[in-house]
Amino acid sequence: MALEPALTADEAVGQLYAAHWRRLVRLSILLVHDQGLAEEIVQDAFVALHGRWSRLRAPEAAAAYLRQTVVNRSRSALRHRKVVDRYVASQRLPDVGPDAGAGVEAEARRDAVFAALRGLPRRQREVIALRYYLDLSEADIAETLGISTGAVKSHASRGSAALRERLAEQLEDLR
Repeated sequence: MALEPALTADEAVGQLYAAHWRRLVRLSILLVHDQGLAEEIVQDAFVALHGRWSRLRAPEAAAAYLRQTVVNRSRSALRHRKVVDRYVASQRLPDVGPDAGAGVEAEARRDAVFAALRGLPRRQREVIALRYYLDLSEADIAETLGISTGAVKSHASRGSAALRERLAEQLEDLR
């Protein structure tokens, strides 16, 4: 999306919001597995972009900046979640039983895919989400994650192979 050079921060961020909000939330959901948290992460990314708009060297790269910000903030949220999970586990809280509606096959398959995706190393998970969910090119993924296109190809290949293997096992268990 090309932005006009003389737009104010409000106008530019408004246009970017309209064009990219939904895709960025979906990206963050794939990374953090929580819609509310994903929406908060994306909103914070837009607020940060608005605050820095006057200092942005390349306004035409604002969409890439937003993607990178969402990925980085999602990583931070996952790190925070790990700390909280370790604390909660140390408190030895009783396990909560499964949801009564969790037996639905479609939900079980979705959960299996998310579980398999969560089991991937962080970089593979990020590359898979950016490539197959946002349909970004290898060059865009490399720019977003700050890695080479060769590394993107490698992570995508390894991640796809691991997902195929894990999903075959998990989906077989559902039958």
